[in-house]
Amino acid sequence: MLAHPRTTLARVGTRGDVAAIAEWVDREAAGRVVVGLPLDLQGRVGHRARRVLVLVEALRAALGVPVDTWDERFSTVAVERTLIEADLSRKKRKEVIDRGAAAFILQGWLDAQRQAR
Repeated sequence: MLAHPRTTLARVGTRGDVAAIAEWVDREAAGRVVVGLPLDLQGRVGHRARRVLVLVEALRAALGVPVDTWDERFSTVAVERTLIEADLSRKKRKEVIDRGAAAFILQGWLDAQRQAR
């Protein structure tokens, strides 16, 4: 299975974010949600990760599907390197970097699930 970007949702606050994600889950009949967790460079939960975990708990309470987290460290850097190697302009990279990073995070989660089997 390969991850591919669909869309990027702008953060609007936990309540609005949960509503937007719930709409996607329903529309796509998703069986699971994977959320990137911005751990610090040492792999610890810092301020940003704690904010994401608030969203994760709200999603778990609101959705009828499992919600997993996946370490998103270096995802943006890895995707940006790939886009630079593909000779994409800075403007075009800025337009696609978040979707690419989301696909990178999901692909890491998918690969880990495959290895666990």
